[in-house]
Amino acid sequence: MYITERPLTFHAIAEALAGGWRTANATRAVSIAYAGVFTAIGAVIMGAMLLAGRTPFVIMAAGAFMLVGPAILAGFFAVARSVGGGGRVGFVTLMEGFAHASTAVWVIALVCALLFMIFITDVAILYSYMVGAAPIFPADFIPVAAHVASFVFWGLVSGAVIAFLLFAVSAFSVPLLCERRSNLVEAIVISVRIVMHNFGPAMGWALLLSAATIGSILLLPLFPLVLPVMAYASHELYRTVLPDAVADLP
Repeated sequence: MYITERPLTFHAIAEALAGGWRTANATRAVSIAYAGVFTAIGAVIMGAMLLAGRTPFVIMAAGAFMLVGPAILAGFFAVARSVGGGGRVGFVTLMEGFAHASTAVWVIALVCALLFMIFITDVAILYSYMVGAAPIFPADFIPVAAHVASFVFWGLVSGAVIAFLLFAVSAFSVPLLCERRSNLVEAIVISVRIVMHNFGPAMGWALLLSAATIGSILLLPLFPLVLPVMAYASHELYRTVLPDAVADLP
């Protein structure tokens, strides 16, 4: 199947954010509930780290979500498709998104899991060398902030490299696979090609996506509000860059 590609521009990103905001508002109950599941999981993980005296790891955990985030998008994309088609949206819609998606999506999910494990292993090694075994609780974080600054910096650098590779591979391949418009190899090739041919806007979108997601995780009550907006904006951007019908073209 021939897939039309259009340029990824900063204007398209702005339009996608506006569309993501509208979809999130139109599906507020379902979207917040779905995002709330991951918020609860995040609260447990972050709480465990804080209680164990591994406060610097909280920042790394927030960044690590960018490595597993693509695996949960099928549900959000199904909601976006239903809203776009004028259909009703419910919790069943989320499950239908995973049922409808190509099984190749789970290959991407496995890649996400593998990269997540690589990142966590790297960060744990950095932590042992740069910070040591002494516990650091929230009350101790500011006095020792300079001591852990190198760990945070190099941990984020390591995560950024891995996240870039995953972003290039998954940014447009996941929605293609969710809508069964392509096979795995073709979807990945298309995604990498779009990112590399539109590098400036693509990196702008990646940085905005990362900043919004990681920032809202660190301010956890914001996460169930921000995650749906960014997920739906990702779908809007995909529909702009890879329209699937003549009717989608201007």
